[in-house]
Amino acid sequence: MNFPSGSDQEDLQEFTELVCSAGAVPVSTVTATRSVPEPRLFVGQGKAEEILAAVREHEADIVIFNHALSPSQERNLERLLSCRVLARTGLILDIFAQRARSFEGKLQVELAQLRHLSTRLIRGWTHLERQKGGIGLRGPGETQLESDRRMINARIKVINRRLEKVERQRDQGRRARQRAEVPTVSLVGYTNAGKSTLFNIMTGAHAYAADQLFATLDPTLRRIELPGVGPLVLADTVGFIRHLPHDLVAAFRATLEETRKADLLLHVIDVQDTDRRARIDQVNAVLGEIDAETIPQLCVYNKIDLSGDEPRFERNADGRIDRVWLSARTGEGLDLLSQALSEHFQGIQLHGWLHVQPAAGRVRSDLYSLGSVLSEQVDEQGSWWLEVTLTRRDIDKLLDNHADVCEFRLADTDDFLAGTAQAS
Repeated sequence: MNFPSGSDQEDLQEFTELVCSAGAVPVSTVTATRSVPEPRLFVGQGKAEEILAAVREHEADIVIFNHALSPSQERNLERLLSCRVLARTGLILDIFAQRARSFEGKLQVELAQLRHLSTRLIRGWTHLERQKGGIGLRGPGETQLESDRRMINARIKVINRRLEKVERQRDQGRRARQRAEVPTVSLVGYTNAGKSTLFNIMTGAHAYAADQLFATLDPTLRRIELPGVGPLVLADTVGFIRHLPHDLVAAFRATLEETRKADLLLHVIDVQDTDRRARIDQVNAVLGEIDAETIPQLCVYNKIDLSGDEPRFERNADGRIDRVWLSARTGEGLDLLSQALSEHFQGIQLHGWLHVQPAAGRVRSDLYSLGSVLSEQVDEQGSWWLEVTLTRRDIDKLLDNHADVCEFRLADTDDFLAGTAQAS
């Protein structure tokens, strides 16, 4: 259904992909336009009768709405259509339940399902009394509903305790990486943007990747070596989608913690998607929900093999690479992504001369060990002039620790010319 406000408009193609991802076979699509949803049936009476006619014609087993339905609307529609009615939230939960593989993923999906089910218990007991109170008005249905609610609440508490234990274990691993100063890079993006394919080609892993929504559900972490940077941890996470159910976001907070605690987010974008601006906004909205909107982002425009774009990168006003165009399937542009990651974690390489006094022989030795020295000259005072390539971060650290015996001059400054003139 399309609403003139625009905020609730849904992508019909995406909805069809969701239905197919759940394993259903669409036999008919009914669209409608209203200013506001109808309180009782969500759609108008005439449109509801049109849906009923389509159900009977195709002998459909289920009717799926591309919107969130209230429990009463679901019950009223099921009573009218004489078949199961599923809302968008229930559809996404069903897909997640099919895709969960790890112990943690299954717990998270079950938690979201239970929270969703707790508001819809009454549907299963429509043949019994449902009065909430009053002498002589409490029937057997209310007793059963209360029992079911207690069972669901008890199960939710058990799942929360287990997820807390898993989260503590994950925190231990994260703290160990922080102590070892191993940065974490988390892949985020709209579902089916190519995150898992990029993850596989960067890490040599064999994570499941397919041209379908929510192909990846459980988070996968791999350690890789980046030239000039050293080890870093790459994390592949679940893809986002518009109107992702809040219960699901809440249930997956432990998994998304890898995103919240990452040092850098690789925002993977399908470059050939005509609606990519809206996709980007939706991903950023979800990042805001999990308090990850302040983490630095590097936008990766994927699938240039399909769009015809050339591999390239762009820099922002600060001179940092903030956009890279590549193809995770063919490998084009991966070298540019490596350069962007190196610059982010190590800074842009600066070429210049380092003036080292005779008392700082250890500094000279360390620079040679790092392979940063290109040439060396000695002046009349016995000081070294070392031609080096170092990152701004390394230079700042070096000067902070040895400011009294070291001085750095860029190779393209007058100071450099003056310095080399003094050297013998």
